[in-house]
Amino acid sequence: MEKINITDQEHDAFVKAHPQGDLLQLTKWAETKKLTGWYSKRVAVGESGEIVGVAQLLFKKIPKLPYTLCYVSRGFVTDYSNKLALETLLEATIQIAKEEKAYTIKIDPDVEVDNGADALKHLNELGFKHKGFKEGLSKDYIQPRMTMITPIDKSDDELMQSFERRNRSKVRLSLKRGTKVERSNREGLKTFAELMKITGERDGFLTRDISYFQNIYDALNPDGDAELFLVKLEPKEVLKDLRDERQNSEEEKSRLLEKKQNKKVLNKINDADNKIAKTQELIDEMEELEEKHPDGMYLSGALLMFAGNKSYYLYGASSNEYRNFLPNHHMQYEMMRFARERGATTYDFGGTDNNPDKDSSHYGLWTFKKVWGTYLSEKIGEFDYVLNKPLYQAIENVKPKLTKAKINLSRKLKRK
Repeated sequence: MEKINITDQEHDAFVKAHPQGDLLQLTKWAETKKLTGWYSKRVAVGESGEIVGVAQLLFKKIPKLPYTLCYVSRGFVTDYSNKLALETLLEATIQIAKEEKAYTIKIDPDVEVDNGADALKHLNELGFKHKGFKEGLSKDYIQPRMTMITPIDKSDDELMQSFERRNRSKVRLSLKRGTKVERSNREGLKTFAELMKITGERDGFLTRDISYFQNIYDALNPDGDAELFLVKLEPKEVLKDLRDERQNSEEEKSRLLEKKQNKKVLNKINDADNKIAKTQELIDEMEELEEKHPDGMYLSGALLMFAGNKSYYLYGASSNEYRNFLPNHHMQYEMMRFARERGATTYDFGGTDNNPDKDSSHYGLWTFKKVWGTYLSEKIGEFDYVLNKPLYQAIENVKPKLTKAKINLSRKLKRK
């Protein structure tokens, strides 16, 4: 086992083919991090001419100090039962990290707890410090320790059946509501950035400038690892279907009125009236939309990412208007189908906590993600290999105090 030199293309091919490979280990992902002050190096190890493990190292300077943090995001990419491969990767990483004056090497492998016994044992034996099994969205981690993943290597019917019943009904309804899911291009990022701004204002979080999304798209789209999807509501087509639906309901009601008026018939008439009223509400909305935006209006969008047979729902945004047309449900289903056709077997919804309390700020996120036929992917967590113990201890002690101060300040502002 020895350190070897490989090309970016060989690195990415290995990451995409490996079970522990992840989007965040692709060299093109490292390019997207430059805007936020990170730079990257790579290491690879091999045996008998074959690549056995790789790691992409991200470095960021510590403010006002001549030191850096070395972060191997969702790495190392190797078989964690192979201790020699891990040891050789670590030795190569330590060499580069010391050259870059890193005070620690931080890793958070894409290894699940259920399959992580060897990883935990070997990383501990090699001198890594485990940060523990904390909540999925703990502020002590850089990446979420838990994500929600939908298996998508199945037929359309099987995929639909994997959703929870109420969500299944919503998805089916969204397919009938007339929204159109488009695989867009770089120009569409302008629309996406505007939708993201609306989403941030509604949900109370800071959003990225369009340049951030352009950076991701430009780096990963040429290799087919990033796609932009937008959902559009076009009133002309929708109005035609809605008016047909209203007419059918009115004809059904007329037939019922001609029948003998027993309790069962009266209930059906009442159902028809309710359906006519709801359809009329949608027609009124569409007529208003047609007047303001005759060519239609974009309601939601998302960036869908890939790394081999893994797909990732990375960023999502939506308008405040026409939400009863369920554009997000239509979009998620179509993105899963697209990802499957692209060769993906899993669809990662991103970070979550495990069954948080109803009063938790993460409860809404969890309830949204759990209805899509997902399972909880619980990773083994974050590990530090300390290179500068005094500096590491100083930063570890300062960080919790800063976090606590931010929480206290936020609570004071809320009370005001």
